[in-house]
Amino acid sequence: MANAASGMAVNDECKLKFLELKAKRTYRYVVFKIEEKLKQVIVEKLGEPTDGYEAFTASLPANECRYAVYDFDFVTEENCQKSKIFFIAWSPDIAKVRSKMLYASSKDRFKRELDGIQVELQATDPTEMGLDVIRGRAN
Repeated sequence: MANAASGMAVNDECKLKFLELKAKRTYRYVVFKIEEKLKQVIVEKLGEPTDGYEAFTASLPANECRYAVYDFDFVTEENCQKSKIFFIAWSPDIAKVRSKMLYASSKDRFKRELDGIQVELQATDPTEMGLDVIRGRAN
């Protein structure tokens, strides 16, 4: 099913891997990229359940846009173990304008395909998605 705004389809593997992250916790994170030649969003990288937040941020290219979901575990002030699924739209300032426009125009349609996202974050540099920001948004 193509996105009317940008013509990008969502590869079925994207939904499948997201469901595995959400339901089975098979992955800590999933990084998605738009494959322009195929006109669709595809899975680029899967993070092992044992991977930390640093491994996740290191998997995002410094000069290219990506979408990602991250399963963040935390402990509440009441000492309860919880988890929240973050959707991160990574659009670095130094990325090409065309790429930023393509990711921006496809984001809402892509996000709707991933049922169960609890927090959305837009980041243009690493400080906007630092662990302190994630912790703050999780509560």
